[in-house]
Amino acid sequence: MPPQKPAASQPDLPQEIARCRLCAPRFAATRTAHSPRPVPWFHPKARILIAGQAPGLRVHESGRPFDDRSGDRLRDWLGIDRATFHDQALLACVPAAFCFPGYDAKGSDLPPPKLCAETWQDRVMTTLSAVKLTVLVGGYAHRGHLGLKTSVTENVRHWRDYAPATFLLPHPSWRNTGWLRKNPWFEQELLPELRRSVAACVTPPP
Repeated sequence: MPPQKPAASQPDLPQEIARCRLCAPRFAATRTAHSPRPVPWFHPKARILIAGQAPGLRVHESGRPFDDRSGDRLRDWLGIDRATFHDQALLACVPAAFCFPGYDAKGSDLPPPKLCAETWQDRVMTTLSAVKLTVLVGGYAHRGHLGLKTSVTENVRHWRDYAPATFLLPHPSWRNTGWLRKNPWFEQELLPELRRSVAACVTPPP
């Protein structure tokens, strides 16, 4: 087997992912019966990594990560605007699956197919050597990157064990508004530290 290409020689990896159709039969069988539309969003210069679950329907339609109400809340948590968030030279979004997985019979998001991470995750991560801050959004990211098997609440509650290089967040879905009310320490203690770490990456010292 020939040796794997070094990160610097993989400039076409996003395009390769964008052409992926491995999950076409799986998606055709969902309630939405949609075709794959991978949303790769990363660049070797990125200093911030956002690791999440999978694109939702609005992101599937727009082709831009977190281009929805959840993204608005996430950007507020990070303390940055849309233009900064979507600057690929600064911020990479690498979810557990690059495609919208579809809805089940009850209208809920299906889990991200494991095949996606198995196919692409290692190759993508080798390109992100400039990352200084990793933000793990939701349980899938907590498990996939840190192997955590406890609840999202417990994971996030122990955020100091990983900061300031890594932050664990709940999903920014508006369905989690009740969670935020029950856990005021998240906004009072974690978010100020997260924003400081993000700001340090956005405006690094000369």
